[in-house]
Amino acid sequence: MSLKKHLVIAALLGGSALFAAADTIQLKDAAAVTGKILAEKADALVVDLGYTVLQIPRAAITGVTKASPAGAAVVVPPSATGQFYAATTKTSAPRDVSSLVQQIGEAVVQVKTPGGLGSGFFINDDGYLITNFHVIEGETEISVEVYQQKNGQLDRETYKQVKIIAINKFHDLALLQIEDKGAPKFKPVTLGSSDALNVGDGVFAIGSPLGLERTVTQGILSTKTRQMEGELYLQTSAQINPGNSGGPLFNLAGEVVGVTNMKITFGEGLGFAIPVELVKSFLDHRDAFAYSTDNPNNPFRYLEPPTRTKVQPAPAAK
Repeated sequence: MSLKKHLVIAALLGGSALFAAADTIQLKDAAAVTGKILAEKADALVVDLGYTVLQIPRAAITGVTKASPAGAAVVVPPSATGQFYAATTKTSAPRDVSSLVQQIGEAVVQVKTPGGLGSGFFINDDGYLITNFHVIEGETEISVEVYQQKNGQLDRETYKQVKIIAINKFHDLALLQIEDKGAPKFKPVTLGSSDALNVGDGVFAIGSPLGLERTVTQGILSTKTRQMEGELYLQTSAQINPGNSGGPLFNLAGEVVGVTNMKITFGEGLGFAIPVELVKSFLDHRDAFAYSTDNPNNPFRYLEPPTRTKVQPAPAAK
């Protein structure tokens, strides 16, 4: 039986009702399978749908959300599904900011260039990180300071082999990668959903305002749709200052809901962040925004034009 036929049957039978605590497997065609994962093979997942067992090729999977016995969503890391980053659309239960900072603080970094500094955060353990385009615009020398827990305290490590992977100057986003030899696996964040936020929900930012690394500021979401220069931003009362640029804005579940990038300088508590949905789109289509050293300020990579046929002149008459 084909995978598509299984999906139709699952929809008709209301597959989500078959399990009190079910796993959800997202597929490339925007469909999803709900059931219990029985086995995780290198090339496929084996899922119990309640009425049959289905083997789903990993090539067809875009994400996996596992549910605990209580039904709480658990985000599966990218390595389990072959994805570039971890994300969830189901917000977990809120927690206190102190415990969240202890858990996810290592994922936030400081991005330094000769022209200034900003913040950033890892999206996977291979050293890929997000920051603002304006933090690295026009720069050729970039370093990243990482803070890792060792023996109960934070150790600072500076990495100087940093490559620009993709840029989108219109949404002020940049994707970098640490390429230092011997670099360890890094602790990444989980991308959440700004669409799931409500005005008044608590949020917090971690970054390096004015160079004061690992500064935590807390506030609320003031509005989800603040229009500025033709773009929609999240507005927050969490304090945002120069140096916060490129850092994460978290919800109270510790999921990234935005990328902080600007504030109104003549006011207080008027900070703005790029919605995480734009970050996901940027990452999903990163090949279209691949950085080219031939034109470093261009956010797009253009294909070479076809070679023009050269017309050979006719030989002169003798």
